[in-house]
Amino acid sequence: MISSKAYAALSATKPLQPFRLERRDPRPDDIVIEIAYCGICHSDIHTARGEWGPTAYPCVPGHEIVGTVVATGKKVRGFKLGDLAGVGCLVDSCGTCKACRASEEQFCQKHIAFTYNSTELDGKTPTQGGYSTHIVVREKYAFRIKKGVPLARVAPLLCAGITTYSPLKRHKIGKGHRVGVVGLGGLGHMAVKLSRAMGAHVTVFSTSRNKERDAKQLGASDFVLSTKPANFEPLTGTLDFIIDTVSAKHDFTPYLMALKNDATMVLVGASPLPSEVLASSLIMGRKRLAGSLIGGVRETQEMLDFCFRKKIYCDIELIPAAKINEAYERTIKGDVKYRFVIDAATF
Repeated sequence: MISSKAYAALSATKPLQPFRLERRDPRPDDIVIEIAYCGICHSDIHTARGEWGPTAYPCVPGHEIVGTVVATGKKVRGFKLGDLAGVGCLVDSCGTCKACRASEEQFCQKHIAFTYNSTELDGKTPTQGGYSTHIVVREKYAFRIKKGVPLARVAPLLCAGITTYSPLKRHKIGKGHRVGVVGLGGLGHMAVKLSRAMGAHVTVFSTSRNKERDAKQLGASDFVLSTKPANFEPLTGTLDFIIDTVSAKHDFTPYLMALKNDATMVLVGASPLPSEVLASSLIMGRKRLAGSLIGGVRETQEMLDFCFRKKIYCDIELIPAAKINEAYERTIKGDVKYRFVIDAATF
């Protein structure tokens, strides 16, 4: 067993605290990663606080993980000691169902092992995440990280990056498209960067006027203060695509009205409460309201390689482990630009 220092949620109502975690010894197709950095995703907060259904405590969150390979199983061929590697939102799947065969492991129809608050394929062994000093993972579910990149800023790409890249790529966003981004947080700021890198004209919708300058600096051409309904009127029927990153209850209707006919709005933010939508905003214009969940192994590596080529990284605030609970509260308030990343050396 590999002893790992960590931070864990012991209940839905208590702050996260230091925790000692025992990782399994590497199997033949496993690698051991000494974690350097792990991002804080809003999903971590929802899970730690039991807001997305039952959480198995103790729970070590974290699925935006980067570090150095320090051990490999005898069958590992894609990594060697000293390589940089990353781990995202899932660490295993059945490998045989239709989704897995299509490299869409995030939709595994038999058993998907999420990085934390899940179980391994045996259905019993709990998975624990990246708020820790080490992780053991199958080679297939680890990602190659280019040397020389700003590693702390790469970590959130393993969730925020792929969550926004996947729907943009699937809907073939490119030069000349007009893309709306709802919310300018951890996901939203990556949606702006990626849309712009793909050649799109970007409009940011936010409830905070003070985010207009940031939106423009990140690559947006236009900014809409979404608290005023009249601000939506000039945009009616003008957008080719909208990516909604907000993880709180809100009305989808005004955004759908901004879409062109036959255009799509994709949800990537998951509110624990139901949101509203007026049926006529879909019917009039034959518009689509869709969802997207991260990406599979192949697409995630594709996203990383795209970001390395384009030099696209997350804007972060690096924190020591002792500030995790403070970071949770600030994330809820939107007081971060735009992702907290934990320095694993401080565990």
